[in-house]
Amino acid sequence: MKRIGIFVCHCGTNIAGTLDIERVVKEIERFPEVVYATDYRYMCSDPGQQLIRSHIREDKLDSVIVAACSPTMHETTFRRTAEAAGLNPYETEIANIREQASWVHQKQKEAATNKAIETIRTIVAKARYNESLTPFYLPLVKRALVIGGGIAGMQAALDVADAGYPVVLVEKSGRLGGRMAELSGLYLNFDAASGLLQSKIDAVQTHANIQVLTDAEVTEVGGYVGNFVVKVEQHAHESADDGQTAGPHTETVPYTFDIGSIVVATGYDLYDKARLGEYGGARYPDVIDGLQFEEMLRPDGPTGGQIVRPSDGKVPKEVVWVQCAGSRDPELHMPYCSKVCCMYVAKQAMLYKKRVPDGQATVFYIDIRTQGKGYEEFAQRAMEEYDVLYVRGKASKVFQENGHVTVWGVDTLTSLPIEVEADLVVLATATVPRSDALELGQRLRVGTDEHGFFSEAHPKLRPVESLTAGVFLAGAAQFPKDIPETVAQASGAASKVLSLFSQRQMVQEPTIAYVDPELCSGCGLCIPACPYEAREMHEWQHIAIVNTALCQGCGACTMVCPNKACQVRNLTHQQILSMMEAYL
Repeated sequence: MKRIGIFVCHCGTNIAGTLDIERVVKEIERFPEVVYATDYRYMCSDPGQQLIRSHIREDKLDSVIVAACSPTMHETTFRRTAEAAGLNPYETEIANIREQASWVHQKQKEAATNKAIETIRTIVAKARYNESLTPFYLPLVKRALVIGGGIAGMQAALDVADAGYPVVLVEKSGRLGGRMAELSGLYLNFDAASGLLQSKIDAVQTHANIQVLTDAEVTEVGGYVGNFVVKVEQHAHESADDGQTAGPHTETVPYTFDIGSIVVATGYDLYDKARLGEYGGARYPDVIDGLQFEEMLRPDGPTGGQIVRPSDGKVPKEVVWVQCAGSRDPELHMPYCSKVCCMYVAKQAMLYKKRVPDGQATVFYIDIRTQGKGYEEFAQRAMEEYDVLYVRGKASKVFQENGHVTVWGVDTLTSLPIEVEADLVVLATATVPRSDALELGQRLRVGTDEHGFFSEAHPKLRPVESLTAGVFLAGAAQFPKDIPETVAQASGAASKVLSLFSQRQMVQEPTIAYVDPELCSGCGLCIPACPYEAREMHEWQHIAIVNTALCQGCGACTMVCPNKACQVRNLTHQQILSMMEAYL
């Protein structure tokens, strides 16, 4: 017989505002094996935790149930509280009576109270069969791999390397810098991107703790958090007599690294303008995308910083920017906002007016989205100080006529049609994932969303983590973002790596799957069912085994096992059935 204590949280009025807490406590006091039950305004507060600790000792509790909010919020908090009082932390359970009772039945007090009582009853039934578990301890390799040599990858690599840990930085192209190297300048102050970027590149290339591999790709990833085995192939070029790179790839140099943690910072591509037939993308030479215009603005670009028409080399006197070209268009193109377009269009329009003072800059827009410190003021400067004409309305068609590129649209503020005979049209095309993102994600066992961007573990609570332990995300590989946000996320990912490396050894949760060898028939159905590749057949016994380091306790194997040989610790079939019996 267990001695179970139950602690009901008011959560201010989040729970107590709907439930009859006094009745809940009276009912649960009668449950079998419950020796103590009480309530408190905020169980997660210091006094609330002290209340739990004191009664664990006074009433000699060997199991604790906290009826409160979701275990996602405070399960770790209450496990630590129980452990501090000498109770095994895995004898602590959370009964979610906030999200599953109070919040969803706010106008049904009696029904919500009854549901909360039954919810707690099922958790009591589960707690009777809980085991006192001990975490697994695994060795930890303190070397990081950063995939992608853009501003995100370099920032993450520097942060980790500056803390004293070795970093392997893998870049697919032949140079560092990523997309930032293609920019002419940065918005807000027009600082030259190349100068700022070069200092970062120099810091990376000269850092004693960073090994840079350009022209390289990650070809295989095995292992698990703290103990990844990563294979990289670097393509060596044939050198000409003058020492410069010449010819195609002639040799592949393989590398194998033991890695503790991985940061994915592979960047983005632009939506193929050839798919924008309504705008003449890839059909008319004087219809270009934002990066092509940046190339014109760069002093080291093919035009030497001169803005000219690709068709004839003349200076364009009328330039039209079409925002949301391929973005915010769920019917034909990408449904999401690409976030950076409004700002870089304002920057490009102002730089155009600086270099062609007698030129006219026109911007077709749906909405102006300037999210950041000083961003709104920057866009206003384009209109007020540089006389950039903003037309609220999406351009409907772009076509070539009489030596001009004509843009049709409608000004939605006046409901009047607009026709502009432009010399040059710049499409602010959608930001999309890299073409090889899905393939890389499969190698890393990292999921992608419906658009192909790498998926974070939780959009609010775990924004830089992937669902694969030890793999973190940085930059536009996760979703469109500008340079300040990219740098901030890269440092966030690096801090997660450093938090991991600060441990002496890896601690693995014990609430994972196991196999009962007496019941296992060796059918192997659990192996393909495991999304974490944590299952395999024993070398000489005809049974399945679990890689404890890879298992995340999702329970997929238990669903396909015909003999019920696969179970998850502290969520066994016996516990699930007992919870159902208690409820019914």
